[in-house]
Amino acid sequence: MNAVRNVIFLASVAGWLAFTGCASAPPNSIATHDPSRWRNEIAAYERSDATNPPPRGCIVFSGSSYIRKWTTLAADFPNLPVINRGFGGCELADIFDYADRIIIPYAPRKIVIYAGGNDINAGLAPEIVFGDFVALMKKLHQALPRTKLVFISCPPSPSRFAETEKFKAVNALIANYCGRHDIAFVNTFALMLGPDGRPRPDIYANDRLHMNAAGYAIWRDAVKPYLTP
Repeated sequence: MNAVRNVIFLASVAGWLAFTGCASAPPNSIATHDPSRWRNEIAAYERSDATNPPPRGCIVFSGSSYIRKWTTLAADFPNLPVINRGFGGCELADIFDYADRIIIPYAPRKIVIYAGGNDINAGLAPEIVFGDFVALMKKLHQALPRTKLVFISCPPSPSRFAETEKFKAVNALIANYCGRHDIAFVNTFALMLGPDGRPRPDIYANDRLHMNAAGYAIWRDAVKPYLTP
């Protein structure tokens, strides 16, 4: 596991340095990351895959609770072979760890990822979150060079509005990288704000963090153009 963490960190540093041209590396904030809390959820997906394997060439959605709670994927994207492999609360480094088990084996034609908000909320600096994003994208591209990668921007939310500037910083770094590496960046951030520049209260659940059906309708319409060739 330490070797995996080292790979992620080195990729994080390389991605950050390549983007900024800085002479110094970001702090090693992910050295102690432990993905073991998700092992039961991942094992459950693997048991399901053993008896009901997804079709090769499917479209995999993976990420944190915004993905896991997207229970209407099949209805939102009819006639498309979408599957949900979200695990709520995860960070980008968790997806890196488990991609070999719940993403790459499917040989999907497209991969849609959302994560990053939990990373910021856990105290990671935007440049570290960006580095983890770079590491994940490189891993997926190396394993599946013909697969189209799609990333959904970090959204605003009422409960985390104090961290908005950090989310903006992460989104800017990721959007720039995506534009230079043929990765689709779905910018939902502005779509989720009201005229006052704050998150629209009508698209969030009672916890003021996760989306309700109106919020997912925004994501559906924003993501849909990237799912069909």
